[in-house]
Amino acid sequence: MNIVEIRNLTKNYPLGNTTVHALRGIDMDIPQGSLMSVVGPSGSGKTTLLNIVGCVDTATTGSVKVGDREVTTLSDRELTRLRLRKIGFIFQTFNLVPVLSALENVEFPLLLQGELSAAKVREKSRQLLLAVGLLDHERHKPAELSGGQRQRVAIARALVTDPDLVLADEPTANLDSETGESILRLMQTMNAERGTTFIFSTHDPQVLRYAKSVVHIHDGRLEGA
Repeated sequence: MNIVEIRNLTKNYPLGNTTVHALRGIDMDIPQGSLMSVVGPSGSGKTTLLNIVGCVDTATTGSVKVGDREVTTLSDRELTRLRLRKIGFIFQTFNLVPVLSALENVEFPLLLQGELSAAKVREKSRQLLLAVGLLDHERHKPAELSGGQRQRVAIARALVTDPDLVLADEPTANLDSETGESILRLMQTMNAERGTTFIFSTHDPQVLRYAKSVVHIHDGRLEGA
């Protein structure tokens, strides 16, 4: 069963008097339980592809199905609900809420879901902070954390809802090699034990060693496609 199905996906951006063709007719199927790396040089379309699959950007043309939902036809409210229930996203820029502590940032998506008691939300969030090695920083706000620590909070936040699909844009970019390795092992364990699908965009050879499959993209096209 495929968790993501993409057909003839294009994405164009206006830039002054010209048009940037970020994605040019992408076709791909991603089976549930994949641990996939999308590899390509800067500007190749990696991040754009992840943003569209993650419902934080929209396609110009084509079809994108996540689970059993055709996302190109969903309303903003439906897209928000799909992201909250099914998708975890790890951004290069962290996207943490600056006025919240590390623990509160991890708790935030669970509180939005509104399905667990406050005690369960706190317990689960602290378990994830422990898993990424930051439980002793749970009260620190993002400005009080290093780049690597903020990345680990962002990873814990992405995993805390047990999403079916996690999209990670350069997940080890701000981590030292030892921390990066521990994060990748955590994701590998979730993939093996829970069947969580992970899709990474990366330049990091360390990430590629953990991937079950690798897709190469160049100038908005899949190489070999």
